[in-house]
Amino acid sequence: MNKVILIGNLGHDPEAKEVGGKPVVNFRLATNERWRDRDGERQESTEWHSCALWGAQVEHFVRLVGKGTKVAIEGRLHHREDEKDGVKRTFTTVVVQRWELLAGARQEGAAEGGGEGGGEGDEVAEEAA
Repeated sequence: MNKVILIGNLGHDPEAKEVGGKPVVNFRLATNERWRDRDGERQESTEWHSCALWGAQVEHFVRLVGKGTKVAIEGRLHHREDEKDGVKRTFTTVVVQRWELLAGARQEGAAEGGGEGGGEGDEVAEEAA
């Protein structure tokens, strides 16, 4: 089973575009982990995740969320390889199938947020490296 669930904050305002005539929004999601080390000092680590949302929910997503908005996403991992100047790189993207707005809506009354992606969730928009 290929399934991932993340709760985090958007790193930038999402911008919708069309790829192959289908709406898509690519965004980065920051997840944080906090703990205390052996000396009792607080530590924090942030992981950044590349995400892609396709289909009917793109417009709704772009309208409701912005930089710093907390969201929960559910989707699947997609890996692709690219080679540039003889160097192979692997890119991992979370293809979002469901999402939920947790806080920081752009509009009043937007707390209903969230939804399921359209049927195009099997695709991945490739961002320029």
